[in-house]
Amino acid sequence: MEISANLVKELREKTGAGMMDCKKALKETSGEFEQAVAYLRQKGLASANKKLTRQAKEGIIEAYTHTGSKLAVLVEVNCETDFVARRKEFQELSKNIAMQIAASPSVIYVRYEDIPTEFIEREKQIEMGKEDLKNKPAPMQEKIVQGRIEKTLRNYCLFDQPFIKNQDITIEELIKQTVSLLGESIKVARFTRYVLGQYS
Repeated sequence: MEISANLVKELREKTGAGMMDCKKALKETSGEFEQAVAYLRQKGLASANKKLTRQAKEGIIEAYTHTGSKLAVLVEVNCETDFVARRKEFQELSKNIAMQIAASPSVIYVRYEDIPTEFIEREKQIEMGKEDLKNKPAPMQEKIVQGRIEKTLRNYCLFDQPFIKNQDITIEELIKQTVSLLGESIKVARFTRYVLGQYS
C-alpha cells in the first residue's frame, strides 16, 4: 500500500525514529498509526531521539586515510560511557562516519542547525540574484529560493547525506539505529578533512 509522506512525518515527530524506520513500520502495520508507534517501541527505535539529547562525554577520535594516502579524516564521535566507546558497533559506526566524510567533499557541517545565519543569508542573496527569477512575482521568488537554499545547504551537512553503504538511510538515521542498539546518546562532535596540498 502507498504510505503518505505526511503520515511518515507525523510518526517521526511523535516517536523520533528515523524516516525509513517510520515508513517500514507503517507498511508493516498497513498504515495503522498507533500500531506503527507500538511496532517502533518494540524495536526500540522510538526512544532513540530522547537518548540523543543526553550528555555524551566519552567516545573516540576515529582516523581514516583513503587509498593512496592523499586524503584523510579525523572525526570525534561521543557516547555516554567508556564501555560503549569500546563496543565494536560503536567503533564500526565511527569508521563509517569517517569514511562518509571522506566520500563527501561538500560536507562542512555536522547538522543543519550548525550552519551560521550569515552563511544562509549569503546563499539566499546568490539565489535571489539569478536571472531565471527576475520576471517572477516576489512570493514565487521567495518560495523557489527557499527550496533551492534548503537543497544546497543540506548538501553541506553530514547528517543529511545518504549513507554510502546503504543509500536508503541518512547518516542521522544510521546514528539513531546505533543509539537504539547501544542504548546511549551518540554525537558527532567535530571533524577535519585533510587533502594533500590543500591548506585552507
